[in-house]
Amino acid sequence: QLVESGGGLVQPGESLTLSCVVSGGTSSGHAVGWFRQVPGKGREFVSAITWIGGVPAHANSVRDRFAISRDNAKNTVSLQMNDLNPDDTGVYYCAARHGEVLASDIRQYEYWGQGTQVTVSS
Repeated sequence: QLVESGGGLVQPGESLTLSCVVSGGTSSGHAVGWFRQVPGKGREFVSAITWIGGVPAHANSVRDRFAISRDNAKNTVSLQMNDLNPDDTGVYYCAARHGEVLASDIRQYEYWGQGTQVTVSS
């Protein structure tokens, strides 16, 4: 089970941190990713991290502004989002896949959270 939190309404240039609690045996030896979706479009890869090694990956559009981390003791993956702009608006989903392999394709993730809304607007 994956449960996201931390979404909300912020102004351009502000920051926001999303959290994903991973439970139910999906955390060990896995990779966890963040995707986002806007109405009428498919889910877009944002960032991912391997659970044991902590190796991160980011989409080019967020590479210099977002940071992903994990806390193995708390079974939590966090996405720190800085310098947000309106293009970052969307529903953000946490996803997990078996194996310590980074992936940006939604088809490679077996487990998904319900999503949390992020709105960047002045």
